[in-house]
Amino acid sequence: MSKSTKKSETAPYDLSAMVASITAANPAMAKAWMDLMSESARFVSARLREDVETQKAMLNCKNPAEVVQVQSEFFQKAFEQYTAEAMKMFEIMTSATEEMVKDANTGRKRGYDDVPV
Repeated sequence: MSKSTKKSETAPYDLSAMVASITAANPAMAKAWMDLMSESARFVSARLREDVETQKAMLNCKNPAEVVQVQSEFFQKAFEQYTAEAMKMFEIMTSATEEMVKDANTGRKRGYDDVPV
């Protein structure tokens, strides 16, 4: 059997055009998306640093009791950090929703007597 050398005829996605269209359609949603992505990247980076520091601390342990202590501190800190991060994400989404609702409000109100019957 010979392998096919035919390449896919679909063009790769143009991510910049997609981002531009989302920003033009709903700037509040685009800002929220960027805020979420940057916060996620910041959190993952911080957690990876914590993981490396914990591994170093575990390698320096002299007995099993020290290992258990390091692990316990690691899990407690991780739990607190993940809880705080969930709250940050919730706050970002809440403020984005408030912005979208504010943008959706036109400032015009209709009276009941102007609706045709």
